[in-house]
Amino acid sequence: MSLAETKIGRRAFIKNTSMASGALVLGFSWLNSCKPKEVGKIINREMPEEWFEINGYLKIGDNGLVTIMSPNPEGGQNVKTSMPMIVADELDVDWTAVVVEQAPLNTELYSRQFIGGSQAIRRGWTGLRMAGASARQMLKEAASLAWEVPVKEITTEAGMLQHKQSKKSASYGEMASAASKLPVPQEVKLKELDEFKLIGTPRKNVDGRKIIKGEPLFGSDIYREGMLTAMILHPPAFGMKLKSVDTEGVKAMPGIRDVFTLKVLDDDYTRQHFDTCTFLEIVAIVGASTWEVMNAKKALTVQWEPFETYTEERIPYGRTIQNLTIPAGLESTGDHREKMAEMATKQASTVRKDGNPEAAFRNATKVIEQTYTAPFLAHNCMEPMTFFADVKENSALLSGPLQKAELTELALSARLGLPVEQIDIHMTRLGGGYGRRSYAHWALEAALISQKMKSPVKLIYTREDDMTGGIYRPTYQATYRAALDGDNNLIGLHINAGGMPESPLYANRFPAGAIDNYLAESWTINTNITIGSFRAPRSNFMASAEQAFLDEVAEAAGKDPIDFRLELLDRASKNPVGERNDYDAQRYASVLKLVKEKSNWGKGGSSLNRGVSAYFCHNSYAAQVVDLRWENDKPIIDKVICAIDCGIVINPDAATNLCEGGIVDGIGNALYGEQTFKDGVPQKKNFDQYRMIRMNEAPKHINVHFVKNSIDPTGLGEPMFPPIFAAVANALYKATGKRYYDQPFLV
Repeated sequence: MSLAETKIGRRAFIKNTSMASGALVLGFSWLNSCKPKEVGKIINREMPEEWFEINGYLKIGDNGLVTIMSPNPEGGQNVKTSMPMIVADELDVDWTAVVVEQAPLNTELYSRQFIGGSQAIRRGWTGLRMAGASARQMLKEAASLAWEVPVKEITTEAGMLQHKQSKKSASYGEMASAASKLPVPQEVKLKELDEFKLIGTPRKNVDGRKIIKGEPLFGSDIYREGMLTAMILHPPAFGMKLKSVDTEGVKAMPGIRDVFTLKVLDDDYTRQHFDTCTFLEIVAIVGASTWEVMNAKKALTVQWEPFETYTEERIPYGRTIQNLTIPAGLESTGDHREKMAEMATKQASTVRKDGNPEAAFRNATKVIEQTYTAPFLAHNCMEPMTFFADVKENSALLSGPLQKAELTELALSARLGLPVEQIDIHMTRLGGGYGRRSYAHWALEAALISQKMKSPVKLIYTREDDMTGGIYRPTYQATYRAALDGDNNLIGLHINAGGMPESPLYANRFPAGAIDNYLAESWTINTNITIGSFRAPRSNFMASAEQAFLDEVAEAAGKDPIDFRLELLDRASKNPVGERNDYDAQRYASVLKLVKEKSNWGKGGSSLNRGVSAYFCHNSYAAQVVDLRWENDKPIIDKVICAIDCGIVINPDAATNLCEGGIVDGIGNALYGEQTFKDGVPQKKNFDQYRMIRMNEAPKHINVHFVKNSIDPTGLGEPMFPPIFAAVANALYKATGKRYYDQPFLV
C-alpha cells in the first residue's frame, strides 16, 4: 500500500465534531470542506502547503449511513457520482449505504469549486482517496481503543470493523462518535489498485431516478413564494449600445412591476477571466409572470446607437492585467473571412521553430498546402440561461446553474457592494454547460434586478436572448504546409494559425517533436463579437485541421493513415525533436493501436467509408474511427469506434456515456454548427435557423474502449470531442472524393 500524508495543504483537511449527533463528520475540499449548518464547530487545521485539490465532505451517522457532499457543480459529467465513489472505496463502505448531496458554494472553505478543463477527477484523485482512507483509519483507531487490541489487526469491509482474533466486530456507525474525538492521522495507507472494490465498476447516476421522475434539480425548476419574473433586452447587433428606451406605456401593461435600464458592471471594474459580458447596459423588464413579461418586452420602444472603439482592463485566467481593445463597427461573416485570409499572408508571431523549415521547403520534392476554417459557434445549452436572486440590504441568496460559482461570487461581491461572507449561492444541476455557464453575467443581472426591486426575482433568458448575445466559440483559420522528400518522408511542417479574437494554436502538441523541421506561427484579429470557452477550447478546431491534413499528407506519401501517424509517434518517442513537447508519444500511440484493433482497420470486408483521427488534450488521449455511407446526398454514420486513455476509469458506465455524448455533440457541430453575422446582427436566433444534429442523424452504434493502465485519472469531459471532427471529414472524403476544409461540412 502507498502512504499519503494528510497534511496536504494549508487549510486542506478539517475535522468537524458533533457530540450531540454521535456522528463522525470529516471535511475535505479543494482548500477545506463544505461547512454543513447542522454540525457544530469546525476546527480548521493549518497545513504547510496547498497541493492536492480535494472535493467534498463525508458524515458517518450512528446507523452507519454515510453522507458525502459533492461541492462541484454537476453538469452531466457525473462527478456527483464518480467523486463520492473514490471516497467510498477508500473508506471501505458499501455503496448502498452512501447518500450523495450537492453542497452549496462556500468560499470560506472551498477553492476551485467549478466545472472546467476536465480537471475534477484528475486534480481531486489523491485527496479524495486520502479523505476516505483517513476516516477509515480513525474508525480503526477508535475500535482499537475500545477493544484494547492493536490497530494493525483490525480490518474493514463494507462499513464493518472486525478483529478476527477476538471475533469482535462493529459497524462504522457504532464507532463514529468515538472516532470523532481522535486527531486526524498524520499519514494514511491508500489502497493498491487491485484492492479497489468500487472504482472501476459501473454505478448508476445518483440523480438518475430524480431526473426521470422530473424532480426539481435544475435552475429552471426554482420557484419561491412572492417571486417576480424578469427578462432582459440587449442590443440587436454587436457594435451597438443602448441610446434610449420609452418605458412608460409598457409599465402600465398587465402584471408589469417595472421597466428600467441596468448597467451590469461598473465602469472602473477590472474584469477577471470569466467576467465576460457582451452588453454592459441592458433593459430589464420585471413582472408577475413569464407571459406578461414576454408581452411587455415585445412592446418596448428602444433606440440603439453604434459605440466607439474602447479599451478595457482584463485579467486573463492566471495572468496579469491586459488591455483589451474592443473595436467599433458592425461586422459581417464575409468580412471576417476576408480579414483572416489577409492576415494569414502577413508576418505572424513565431511560437516555435525546430531545425531549418525554410530549407526543408526549398529542397522538398513535393509540397502540400491546405487552409482550414471554422465559424463562430453558439453553445446551445438545452436549459435556457436562468438564475434566481433574493438580494437584501445585508445579504444575497442566489440559486441556479453555474460552472464557476466561486469566481462569480467575487464579481457579485464587487457589484453589489457586499462581502462574500454575505453572499450565498446554491448550485443547481446544469442543463448543459459546455463553457457557456462559465460567464455568469445573467447571475449578476438577476442579482441587480432583485436589488432594485427589493424582491426575489427569477431571471429567464429566451433562446434568442442567449443565441444572439454571445458568448461564442471563436472563428478560426489555420494553414498547414508539408514538405516531402523524394522518398515521401515528411521533412518539414509549417502551421500558420489564428482567429478572432484569439489564436487556436498549440505549438508544442503533436506532430511537434516528430519532425526535424517545424515552424508554428500565430496571429489574432480584434473583434467586438464576444467569445468564450467552448468544449475543449481551441483544441476543437486544431484537432480538426491537423488530423484532416495528416490524412491528406499520408495519402500523398502513399501510406496508411494510422501507420503514418504511428511512424511519427515512434520518432517522437525514440528520438524526439525539442524539449517542450507536451504529450506522451507512447500513450498517444496506444489509443491509435487500440482503435486500429477494435475497428479491424485495414482488414477489408467493409463496404463503409472509414475515417480516422486522434488527438491529445486535457491530459488524455483519444482516437476515433468513423464508418459512414453516403445516401441521398447526405452521410449516414453507422458506427464510431473510440479508444480513450484517461488513466484509471472510475465509473465505466459514466465514462462511456460521456464519450458518447461528446462524439454526438462533435458530429453535430462538424456537420451543421455555424453562427453568422450581417452588420453585427446574429443571423441565427433559434433552432429553426441554427442547425442541430437530429436524433436520427446520430451514429447507429458507438463503441468505446478504454486503455487499461494504472495511471492516475486524467480528463474525460473534453478529450473525446476534438478528434471526431476530422474523423468525420476523413470519412466524408472516402465517401465523396472531396476534401472538407471549411466547417460546417454540410451547409
